[in-house]
Amino acid sequence: MASDMERTRRQDYRRFERIETRWMDNDVYGHVNNVVYYSWFDTAVNRMLVSEGFLDIAGGQTIGLVVETSCRYFAPTAFPDVIPAGIRVAHIGTSSVRYEIGLFRNDEDAAAAQGHFVHVHVDRITRRPVPTAGPMREFLATLQAS
Repeated sequence: MASDMERTRRQDYRRFERIETRWMDNDVYGHVNNVVYYSWFDTAVNRMLVSEGFLDIAGGQTIGLVVETSCRYFAPTAFPDVIPAGIRVAHIGTSSVRYEIGLFRNDEDAAAAQGHFVHVHVDRITRRPVPTAGPMREFLATLQAS
């Protein structure tokens, strides 16, 4: 487990998406398996993008591909915890975005886990990078960490 000095707090994030643990998320050690945390990162960011109208899963011309990801674990989570996933943007590139996500256990203020992933925006058909521009870029800027 990582050092507590590096743990983020709820106040460090700009947006929250609620995730509920499922019985099947627990592993034989009695806590949520590490691979599930990566799924939560993806779920939180993509739910936010869908709800804000920036991602059309079925028919959008532009999609985001994850090209990098990491997670640091500080404290276990388990079913039936509720996981508020804090989201902030660390960097907006020409066609990429680095999201940082903090996963909080129930009402706790310190992150149980935190990590990042990088989306590269690409054309759905050609899979070639496309610029992140206009309203989406403006929205992402509101999520940038200070």
